[in-house]
Amino acid sequence: MTLDQETREALRQDFDSLVPPSPVDRRAFVAGSLSAGFAAAVAPSGDLLAQVIRTDAQGLTAGDISIPVSGGQLPAYRAMPAGKTRAATILVVQEIFGVHEHIKDVCRRFAQQGYLAIAPELYSREGDVSKLKEFKDILAIVSKVPDAQVASDLDATVAWAATQGGDTARLGVTGFCWGGRQTWLYAAHNPAVRAGVAWYGRLAGPTNERQTAHPIERAATLKAPVLGLYGGADTGIPLDTVEAMKVALSTGSDAAQRSEIVVYPDAKHAFFADYRPSYDAASAADGWQRCLGWLRQHGVA
Repeated sequence: MTLDQETREALRQDFDSLVPPSPVDRRAFVAGSLSAGFAAAVAPSGDLLAQVIRTDAQGLTAGDISIPVSGGQLPAYRAMPAGKTRAATILVVQEIFGVHEHIKDVCRRFAQQGYLAIAPELYSREGDVSKLKEFKDILAIVSKVPDAQVASDLDATVAWAATQGGDTARLGVTGFCWGGRQTWLYAAHNPAVRAGVAWYGRLAGPTNERQTAHPIERAATLKAPVLGLYGGADTGIPLDTVEAMKVALSTGSDAAQRSEIVVYPDAKHAFFADYRPSYDAASAADGWQRCLGWLRQHGVA
């Protein structure tokens, strides 16, 4: 399957400025051990490893789980306050690199705020991207994932959460890059969602048999307000598509009109990804506080 150039460029931002492997020595060995939980294509080392945020699991129930879905079991990572019931539920939708250590840490950050946070492995039928280092190999798997399948798997994740101490009447969704696009789409799909936060997710582009519509075409039917967080220096998501999305939201559903988009002028793609050169600490911190505030504002707390 081929993808349009804009899509490739948007995804390629996740491969910007990757750190080349260093000579094998004790320091590199230790760094490699510390970064073992990250996707192979972007495992941090050196100065990047030093800036990585690590949220421990003290006071949490956290770890890998399996979610029943059509045709089998979906691997996922879950974090929540230990012993808590009826926790507000947040779906955390992965980057193109899958549910690696960064996404797991985001789940723990939400859990420390009182949430049941779940990140399902949404490529598990198509392949494991965690060990792949080449963009073309990862893209070959990502391009096979139908949007309808993603929505169904997220629905199954919500159903699982309801049996595991989650309050799915207080349901939110957030996602990054590939997952940011899916966040917009899921907020248009599931009326149970109260709020979404989409981090630098693609908004427009050509469609195909697996991607039948993009967020700009779903704005009119949003069922929950979404906060979009974007970088003004993101070369993979043109600012004209961000502006077009603002217009689409202003004439869409009630939820669409209550949605907001924030652009950080100097931030690049993946500015929240603390394990990458694109990380912008100030924009990331502001975005995280806006994310938590948005969820609270709309009853996901």
